[in-house]
Amino acid sequence: MTVKVLIVDDSAFFRRRLTEIINADPRLEVIASAADGLEAVEQVSRYRPDVVTMDLEMPLLDGIGAVKKIMRRRPTPVLMLSTWTTDGAKATLDALDAGAMDFLPKRFEDLAQDKASARQKLCDRINFLATHSKPNKHTSIVKAPEQPATPVIPAEKKKIELVVIGTSTGGPVALQNVLSQLPANFPFPIILLQHMPATFTPSFAERLNSQCDIQIKEAQQNDPLRPGVAYLAPGGQQLLLKGRRGQLYLQVDPGPETATYRPCIDVTLESVSQICPAQTLTIILTGMGADGCEGAIKMHQKGATIWAQDQQSSTIYGMPMAVAKAGIADKILSLTEIGKLLTALK
Repeated sequence: MTVKVLIVDDSAFFRRRLTEIINADPRLEVIASAADGLEAVEQVSRYRPDVVTMDLEMPLLDGIGAVKKIMRRRPTPVLMLSTWTTDGAKATLDALDAGAMDFLPKRFEDLAQDKASARQKLCDRINFLATHSKPNKHTSIVKAPEQPATPVIPAEKKKIELVVIGTSTGGPVALQNVLSQLPANFPFPIILLQHMPATFTPSFAERLNSQCDIQIKEAQQNDPLRPGVAYLAPGGQQLLLKGRRGQLYLQVDPGPETATYRPCIDVTLESVSQICPAQTLTIILTGMGADGCEGAIKMHQKGATIWAQDQQSSTIYGMPMAVAKAGIADKILSLTEIGKLLTALK
């Protein structure tokens, strides 16, 4: 069945260009377009698209406002097309908070070096969101709500000294949900790995830090690991664990340009597996693909504790599904349960 796409952008030229690219893919069909956010909300109700591509800056109602209204009226997967600048990063993160599924650069040249590959990546992402995601209704996550019905699951009996959390699509909101549950005196350092471009991670770290009681910062070269601090891997770089138990620090490395992901969860977990695997809790959250699975398998073989997010609470059940199917997950948990169990760790 053909995926129905609604294009939202105030530039007639960009709408035409995007329509040509999408309609050239036999899996996809542009069924309508809108020039502003208000028109977009109306078109979603009228045409019921499978995916919406959304601009950020538009007259009458911007992309963030449009996403909020769409999520309230008829939740639909929304792919934000944004500029990869600091201002664009902040606005895109606001859109993800509002319920957008994912984002890609509006300059397709930033997706790949050649036009054909860039167009293919765009179409693949649209098709994936239509067939694998479930849209989030608009929520403002500050603290996870209490859920008395959630069964109490015993905390880990192993001695944990480090927590590593890896995620991709849906990760910004998921990390917000989990980390906002942790107290300021959380007893362990945390390494955060989120697939995200270099211009986005400083704003994302700043945003998380303002929303959580623990300290959250973008990781820098030779950062020593300290309890109660979460270190977000810089976009466009690989993050490696160095040192020895009791004297751990981080190394930021560009890694090969051919790497599929920078940061790559598997690369970081490989470095952790060489130093303190049995003392590390590895958590794989929502995301497409299988990054983190190979590294988690190596960690599991060396005695690590592995948690995976459950399907029901995942925006994209790809990365955690890979871990679950590999049979290495010690626990499969909702976001709220992950936060509660982390808080119980001592």
